Amino acid sequence: MATWLPAAGGFAVYASRFVDPALGFSLGYTYWFKYIITTPNQLTAAALVIQYWLPAEKVNPGVWITVFLVVIITINVLGIKYFGELEFWLSSVKVLVIIGLIILSLVIALGGADGDRRGFRYWSDPGAFKEYVGKGDIGRFTAVWQSMVTAVFAYLGTELVGVTVGEAQNPRKNIPRAIKLTFWRIAIFYVVSVILLGMTVPYNSDLLAFATKSSTSAAASPFVVAIKLAGIDVLPGFINGCILIFVFSASNSDLYIASRTLHGLALKNHAPDFLAITNKRGVPYYALGLSSLICCIAFMNVSTSSKTVFGYFVNLVSIFGLLTWISILVSHIYFVKARRAQGVPDDSSQLRYKSPFGLWGSYVALAFCCLIALTKNFTVFVPSPSSYGNFDYKNFITGYLGIPLYLIMIAGYKFIKKTHGVKPHEADLWTDKDIIDADEQEWLAKEAADRANGRDGSWLYRHSIGYIF
Repeated sequence: MATWLPAAGGFAVYASRFVDPALGFSLGYTYWFKYIITTPNQLTAAALVIQYWLPAEKVNPGVWITVFLVVIITINVLGIKYFGELEFWLSSVKVLVIIGLIILSLVIALGGADGDRRGFRYWSDPGAFKEYVGKGDIGRFTAVWQSMVTAVFAYLGTELVGVTVGEAQNPRKNIPRAIKLTFWRIAIFYVVSVILLGMTVPYNSDLLAFATKSSTSAAASPFVVAIKLAGIDVLPGFINGCILIFVFSASNSDLYIASRTLHGLALKNHAPDFLAITNKRGVPYYALGLSSLICCIAFMNVSTSSKTVFGYFVNLVSIFGLLTWISILVSHIYFVKARRAQGVPDDSSQLRYKSPFGLWGSYVALAFCCLIALTKNFTVFVPSPSSYGNFDYKNFITGYLGIPLYLIMIAGYKFIKKTHGVKPHEADLWTDKDIIDADEQEWLAKEAADRANGRDGSWLYRHSIGYIF
């Protein structure tokens, strides 16, 4: 969809054009909700990481939340120039550190740190899969399914390429490349990291931040735990400091996306007009102010433990993220139907990028997203030894609040605006496409001229560190 019609409004535009304007409205706000919750969630994570050095008993987490919130608001107020420069360097540091951690984890797993060749030992003792509800295979399966909440949270943001298409140069060339590189970066930085952590840290380690019977107050990340278990005394504090910087970077970016999303809603008349106002630096300060104000829910840490609040925020963010993915998948399904109804076949030369699994891939992904959204917090219905007979209403509300809110926004918009679903043969596939086509031809001509004159130095970057950064 993004290569067919790169739209400045992101995937909410596709939902409105190909499915129903009500879905576009609901998707826009769902995406904003996701990021105004993600930002305080990152602030909570920052407070949790700092407890590695200063437990909450010594310094209230609210102090750190205030410091971080003031700093990220200041950076966002300064405008895209300073924001972009800072994020470039922070992102570069993040990539270098994670590569270093992957190499270090492999060294630890092979016994290079302390002479203890762990290999896959922890996959046998205590085991690769912890039992959660029930025993045996049932217990291991429910443990994996329960981890879906955190797994979804970790993968959120992979759809951001659909938000940036409106500002990308030659999107029909660069977006497909970005999508493919996203897959490989996830495979390397996410999957490989998780496998190595499973090799170096047993799930029953008391050092883990979320250990049920923790013998320490240090809120360490799994990488720090792996380093500690290997007997390396120098690196844990440094790595936790790096993680703190990463959390800061994430909260900074999340607030930026939240303010711009709300600004975009105002431009489409889906939010009050004053939220569309920007200053001379292009900062939508009213949208930024409102988004920042909502971030103050992070101060729940003052009266509740950081781990508990972090869990609530992960619940909220993951359901809003799943609803975003569901909306994108539905939009793609209707987009394919509209193309076929209007005589644009799957093998058309006009399609610059084709999904590897096509329409059926979207159907399968949609089924899984719906299933996870409905069952991801199933544990609230399962009595635990600590709260037998008590319904966990807090996790139930935070885990499922997004679903009725999402449906109410769709129904309310349809009722007020009297909108109807878009029929495939009536879907607007063509408005503004001629402009994009002309821009593409102009860009290709310029690129060819630069290459002929020897001014194109992008090849070396693309085929070297461009695969990473």
